[in-house]
Amino acid sequence: MKKLVLSSLVVLMLVLAGCVSTESDQGDNDDAEGNGEAPTLSVLGMSTSEDDLNILRDQLTQTGFNVDLNIQPDYGSFATQREAGNYDLALTSWTTVTGNPDYAVRSLFTSDGDNSLFADETADQLINQASTELPEDYQETYRQLEQHIVFDQAYIAPIYVSYKAQGVNHEVLDESTVRLPKSRAAVWEAYDFNDESQRDTQPVIVHQPIGDLTSLDPIKGNDGSINTLNTNMYVRLVNLTDDDQVVSDGSLSYSHAIAEGNTDYYFVLRDDLSFAAVSEGEVVNTGERVGAEDVKFSLDRARDRNAVPDHRTYSLHESMETIEIVDDVRALDVTTATGETIKAALEADLSTPIDSLTSDKNEAANANGTYQVVKVTTTNPFPQVLNYLAHQSAGIVSKTQVESINTFDVEDYDVNTDIAYGDQRTVTEGSDYENTLYASGPYIMTSKNDYEATFVKNPGYMPDTAYEPNINTVIVRFIQDSESALSSLRNGEIHILNGVSETRYDTVIEDESLTLQQNESNGVTYLAMNTRDGVLADNLDLRQAVLKSIDPEAFISFYQGNKMATVSTVTPLVDTGLTHEADEEEAQRLLNEWQQDE
Repeated sequence: MKKLVLSSLVVLMLVLAGCVSTESDQGDNDDAEGNGEAPTLSVLGMSTSEDDLNILRDQLTQTGFNVDLNIQPDYGSFATQREAGNYDLALTSWTTVTGNPDYAVRSLFTSDGDNSLFADETADQLINQASTELPEDYQETYRQLEQHIVFDQAYIAPIYVSYKAQGVNHEVLDESTVRLPKSRAAVWEAYDFNDESQRDTQPVIVHQPIGDLTSLDPIKGNDGSINTLNTNMYVRLVNLTDDDQVVSDGSLSYSHAIAEGNTDYYFVLRDDLSFAAVSEGEVVNTGERVGAEDVKFSLDRARDRNAVPDHRTYSLHESMETIEIVDDVRALDVTTATGETIKAALEADLSTPIDSLTSDKNEAANANGTYQVVKVTTTNPFPQVLNYLAHQSAGIVSKTQVESINTFDVEDYDVNTDIAYGDQRTVTEGSDYENTLYASGPYIMTSKNDYEATFVKNPGYMPDTAYEPNINTVIVRFIQDSESALSSLRNGEIHILNGVSETRYDTVIEDESLTLQQNESNGVTYLAMNTRDGVLADNLDLRQAVLKSIDPEAFISFYQGNKMATVSTVTPLVDTGLTHEADEEEAQRLLNEWQQDE
């Protein structure tokens, strides 16, 4: 019997009547009732989104724009074009992998965000205000932000929110061990075979579209090439559940507690994690414990934009003012919002109470009551800091190892001659460089080529606990084309396909060896407008004309109801009450006015 597994209750939208043309039947409109020539918009996207790009072209030409599609073959080429500013509109997407709204906006919509789309003081003020508020207060602030960046300034145009879906070969894998969290990346340590005798002899083979990796240093990348990989290579202070709740389960901390006032956050650390390394192609337990010194080092560099060249995640961690190792147990006698002490709150999940604290990770002995505690203090009350600490960029690296590799001056770093920690060249087959990775998480990458990357279990990761990885080897196969990836799943060449296309759900459901797992997601597809260069940069009316040309219902219809409407990246996380609809008549009016002024 075929099974459709829903990770959460997902109500599929009704398929809208009508069809969507994927090729424009409109000729160039050089006048469109105005006196000037209609502007030509360069729309940047990837080949994997060609259907969306064609729909966009139809909608924009219907208004009267001329459209040039700049379709790049892969993410690397797309990113190069985008960073060079070679576009008017870029079809892009953003997934809030921390489950909190601040992440959904800070990197994209603050003036100094590491993926900033524009500079706007009002947006900065609203984002910073919302970051200090609790959910009952920040709903209105995020509504004002969404109104400002979408409707008032038209910096972006919403397209849709995707569902999250993956196909699992249930003849090979115990599908109950294959999780599909809403935000968190895949949880490899939970995977298991139906035949447990295969754990040490057979690999689990998973799929990833992008094979060119930004960096295996967790703070130097924040994209689809490395999020899942770094999440499984570096442990964090906390994790997210499948429905985006922050927990200590399976993390470096046994438990965590928040002091009254929401600026001080405490974490009591486990003593059963060691770093893994690769020696002569084999994974070894280095014997170096993962401890508070590494946490302080990792989080200090995460919040310091000058810690490494090309730091891409600092804006996620700038809320942290100090990271301290607490070495006096009396310092835990402060109270939480509920009136208990931090010590009592941390001890709630400990088998042995806290007797003493140590700043030396090698002296920690949890069974005897000696622990390490880390305290994070934020500049302002900011409970969302816990979500950021669950992000892959807050992964814990080895202080000793990273400092031994990154001996260059950051300001003089030369990508051609300096090999920073996490550079993919050190794991590429045939490279003259040595694999210098030290992994604190359940797996470590041993090698990579253009076809696949191999990860092997960390022998020092929570051994003899429920969180010890079940399977020895995970192979990540790089397959960019979605149809090729689906064929690989059906042929048994891969065991898990994360990202089944909405138009191919039925193919997976009807295959007797496969299960379709589905969940709502925080993944938003939108049009980013070039506000720095080009015809849209200084022309709000033209940006408004683009916004009002976009009909999200056409996309939802094309995907047979398997997309959801959105307004911005905030929409999946906060109910702002705002909606977006196309207004072709208003779009044409704005375009005509622009033409007449030319």
